[in-house]
Formats: sequence, C-alpha cells, structure tokens
Amino acid sequence: QEQLVESGGGSVQAGGSLRLSCAASGRTFSRYVMAWFRQAPGKEREFVARIFWSGDMPYYADSVKGRFTISTNNAKNTLDLQMNSLKPEDTAVYYCTAGGRATANSNDYNYWGQGTQVTVSS
Repeated sequence: QEQLVESGGGSVQAGGSLRLSCAASGRTFSRYVMAWFRQAPGKEREFVARIFWSGDMPYYADSVKGRFTISTNNAKNTLDLQMNSLKPEDTAVYYCTAGGRATANSNDYNYWGQGTQVTVSS
C-alpha cells in the first residue's frame, strides 16, 4: 500500500544540523503537494514546509525560514528536509505528508508517515 517513512531524526546541540528524509512507496506522488509538519508534546501539529513533487513553490513557516530547506529527489523517491541552525524550540516529532492541496492545514493532507523524533538541546 501507499507508504511514507521518515528517517534522519536524532539529538543535536543548538546550532547543529540534521537532514530528514521521507521515503515514498506504493504509488507515485508526482502530482501531489508534499509537506513536513511537526508536533511537540502537548501542542497541535504545526506546519513546517511544503513543496510540489516537481520542486515548484517551496514554502516555509516563518519560524524556519532561512534555516530549513525542503526538496524532492525523484531518483530516490524521497522528500527531504535539511535543517540548519537548529533551536531547542525545533524539538518535535517530524512527519512527512502528501496531499492535493497546498495549505498549512494538516487536515488537507491524505498520506502520513509515522514520524521521526528531533531533539535539540541547549
């Protein structure tokens, strides 16, 4: 079946970097909007970044602009998120997702991965 699987999470010091990857299988997402969301304990799921599978229209939450880069890799069939200058407030479970509507609302996305933990210490 359709599946998205995140990897690359871990623990880093503030100012460090991590690269997350989301492997897609079971179907092509070539006509989908791909996105990353994150959720910290006790908080709502928060939009991080989105991009069309084609690479068009990358868009970022204000909180991560200039620090994170979202991209797709057709050869590997992955959605990636390069995270630089990490801050403690970036600590969350990060989820990749796919949908047919380019929004910042998690309800507008149809396929979800299981999440990968990112922990940033001071």
